[in-house]
Amino acid sequence: MTPPGPAPVPESPPAVLVGHDRLLAAVTGLFAGYGVPPARAATAAAALCHGDLTGPASHGVANLTRLYLPLLACGRADPAAVPEVLGDLGACAVVDARRALGLWAAAEAMDDAAGRARRYGVGLVAVRGATHFGCAGFHAARAAARGMIGIVAGNCGGQRIARPPHGALAMLGTNPLAVAAPALEGHPFVLDMSTTVVPTGRVRAAARRGGSVPEGWLEDAAGRPVTDPAAFDRGTAHLRWLGGDPDTGAYKGYGLGLAVELLAALVPGAAVGPAPAALAGDGRPHGRDDDIGFLLLAVDPRTLRPEADFAAAAEEMFRTLLRCPPLDPRTPVRYPGWWEAERARERRRAGVPLAAGVHEELTRLGLDLPACAAGAGAAAPAGEDPAAAAAGDGAA
Repeated sequence: MTPPGPAPVPESPPAVLVGHDRLLAAVTGLFAGYGVPPARAATAAAALCHGDLTGPASHGVANLTRLYLPLLACGRADPAAVPEVLGDLGACAVVDARRALGLWAAAEAMDDAAGRARRYGVGLVAVRGATHFGCAGFHAARAAARGMIGIVAGNCGGQRIARPPHGALAMLGTNPLAVAAPALEGHPFVLDMSTTVVPTGRVRAAARRGGSVPEGWLEDAAGRPVTDPAAFDRGTAHLRWLGGDPDTGAYKGYGLGLAVELLAALVPGAAVGPAPAALAGDGRPHGRDDDIGFLLLAVDPRTLRPEADFAAAAEEMFRTLLRCPPLDPRTPVRYPGWWEAERARERRRAGVPLAAGVHEELTRLGLDLPACAAGAGAAAPAGEDPAAAAAGDGAA
């Protein structure tokens, strides 16, 4: 029997539209006030606001008071950290982030990987000792902006959230994975996904709204569907893997989660989810997401094949996809990253929608974020497929 969902709640207050540049400047100043160097504070702010600019807002500034500021305040993240290169072989390097704010540390590591790729064709930077880095797609897209293919894999440090198929104990995190590449002008390909059905941020955002979540996101200890998102933090529901049940493909999501653990944790030497402590059932929150590891890879086709026109070939491939006849004209064929680019363009113009409660929280922090005039910025672009709008995202 499916456990009942929460009772209906009053409709949420409308979102507050704020200017993107104003939001970016305010968050930059806030991080700088905590001791993050100005340039790195600006990078961190851009990474965080990316969630609100492109969607989903569950990975945007709503996490300032819930995640990033507490990390800085309690010392689990060091605002003045200087990452240390532990090994450098030219095309690849291993780095200890030394508890740096992952929002900027991952971005700088991808920039480093792209610089190495420009010289060698490929560049790889493996990082340990890191903290939460927000949307994986933001960091992968930094390579795409340079005409390269970017790949980001990140584990959740020592945090354990998801159980192996047929397992009774949580062993792995949401383990995000992102791939980005040039596509059509202003619309890069950006696949940004957790290896679980959704990341924890999406579940907690639903819980804050007081709503329910679709069947298939969560399950109870016996594997039965749970639609009450608050059950996750009560410890009575678990995230499911991409693919659903073991007989319908859960081993694909689980296998990808393990692949991320291999690349992002074992290679740089970060904390591992499936550690012996997990066998003791160390309980929710299943360890802490300290000592996160991530791997950033950049591939430069122009260096590997200077005689080929990679950009033109990529544009032709993605344009062909867009020309595929749709089953329903109201839901045209698009690729991952298209709607995010459309949303970002509109929100830069009309304003970024913040939930009323989030706007109030930021105001209480002292951020000056006057509301813009009501406009189209709060809505998804016309013609967007609702299923595409709810697609997976990579932050844990």
